[in-house]
Amino acid sequence: MTNALTQPFYQVREFSHIRQLMEMSAELFAERPAFEIKRGDEHFNITYRQYLADIDSLSTALIDRLGPRFRAAICADNCYEYCLTYVSVICAGGVVVPVDKELHTDDILGILRTADVNMLFCDEKFLQKHGGAIPPEIQLVCYRQTGTQAESFDSFLAGGRALNESGKTLYKDVAHDPEQLCTLLFTSGTTGLFKGVMLCQRNFAFEVKAAMGVLKIYPEDCGISLLPLHHTFESSIILFFAPYCGAKVTFCEGFSHVLRNMKEFNPTIFVAVPQVLEIVHKRILKAIAKKKNGAVKFKVGKALCKGASRVGIDLKHIVFKEIQETFGGHMRMIICGGAPIDPQIIKDFDAFGIQVVFGYGLTECAPLAIINHDRLRTTDSVGKPLPGVRAKIVDRDENGIGELCVKGGMVMLGYYNNPAATAEVMDSDGYFHTGDLAFVDKKGNYHLTGRIKNVIVTANGKNIYPEELEYHINADPFVAASMVEGIADEDGEIHVHAQILPDTKEIEEQKGKAPSPEELDQIIKDVVRRVNDKLPGFKRIRSFTVRTKAFVTTTTQKIKRDANQSK
Repeated sequence: MTNALTQPFYQVREFSHIRQLMEMSAELFAERPAFEIKRGDEHFNITYRQYLADIDSLSTALIDRLGPRFRAAICADNCYEYCLTYVSVICAGGVVVPVDKELHTDDILGILRTADVNMLFCDEKFLQKHGGAIPPEIQLVCYRQTGTQAESFDSFLAGGRALNESGKTLYKDVAHDPEQLCTLLFTSGTTGLFKGVMLCQRNFAFEVKAAMGVLKIYPEDCGISLLPLHHTFESSIILFFAPYCGAKVTFCEGFSHVLRNMKEFNPTIFVAVPQVLEIVHKRILKAIAKKKNGAVKFKVGKALCKGASRVGIDLKHIVFKEIQETFGGHMRMIICGGAPIDPQIIKDFDAFGIQVVFGYGLTECAPLAIINHDRLRTTDSVGKPLPGVRAKIVDRDENGIGELCVKGGMVMLGYYNNPAATAEVMDSDGYFHTGDLAFVDKKGNYHLTGRIKNVIVTANGKNIYPEELEYHINADPFVAASMVEGIADEDGEIHVHAQILPDTKEIEEQKGKAPSPEELDQIIKDVVRRVNDKLPGFKRIRSFTVRTKAFVTTTTQKIKRDANQSK
């Protein structure tokens, strides 16, 4: 089954490559702030006119130093210089290789070697941790560098500016081919196996135009960047969506500073993964519960707002003003994806006056493919395919669940130097086989059920999706995280086993004391019992382990299943 194409309902501007996008933004939004930068206690803006001038300077510096079709990696914390480098490498005709800064030195070296990187942009934290291992043939440029191990980014940028001012405007000689490789992303996902995803400028241009046809972002909007920019979800929105709309970008100083930074920058848009929203949502409900009659007032407040909205009156910013102020007082939209999310969280945030735009994508799709857009806004599905994207479900079971496949201008060129892996996921009709299981409801909305490789098949042939069980387990306030897997018993039969990490702080607060190991075991046993009461017999959890250590996760907080499997 292939659903009809979604039609855009917002007018979009045409462009075919990133340089063209940046020139359009500099012309349309010349004096508007592209970035708000915090240095110490001071804040200053970089306008779109200044941003394009910096792109011109850095592009020329890169071409002058490295020649055409160079490859430059970035491994650093999110910052203006990171964004400038990423876009400039593409505009200079090179290939940018964003690298996860949390990787082990050997993994970083493996990526740099595999990608044939000529230059590496980094920060001082990277130099301190990995600098000594970087081979001399890779030139090092460091953001705000004070030592001598690497070249200063500021001086490198100034060199390009001087060349442009002298008339050696090398950036103007670049031929921009939308189909040419421009970004190489090495993704391990949750398997620990690195594959290089090849993306071209056509992928990003398609994504921007498709998403902006069904999602409205305004020049007055301010986005705060928290997720690492090596992650395609964050980079596409921050680097390409924001300039297209003329919006401003700011940078969070880390997970522990996010709420403070929101009050400093007053953002209107936030890009998040479900885990972040779950944590914030729990904190909000906890604060509400502590107040006198808090739960009752919260319920009445939601009902009041819902009733008022039916007659065109918006009371959300009055009734839930205090919660709004937690996010700086101006938050209107949170763009979320990467894992399943509790529909109640989306409903509650909507009650607070904050739209949660929840969608589905992968690095191989640059990354969005399906989204809950401005005229859809469901809470229990990932929505409909973006305009220009086709989707289908293949190899369905008796419940209509099968593998989700997508096709469109956002699909990658392939896996780097790995035609066999590419052939495994691309079919003869041009569809990318995602490896995710899903079904389509009568309204054409897509619902994810899990990953194919994670499915637990019981002795009687029943399929169990770990993600469904984890959803129920994680909803319990006493649980911090969980992972469900199939393990064999003494007779070799597969049964459902859950590894559960307790939220000891929450348990201690509610119980009034730190639990003993025996008490903790009983608490989690009760959690499992409550979950099993909601499930049919064949899905029930037969055994569990109480974890004392956090799960090994990716930088976007996804649990790495291979690294956490029971021995």
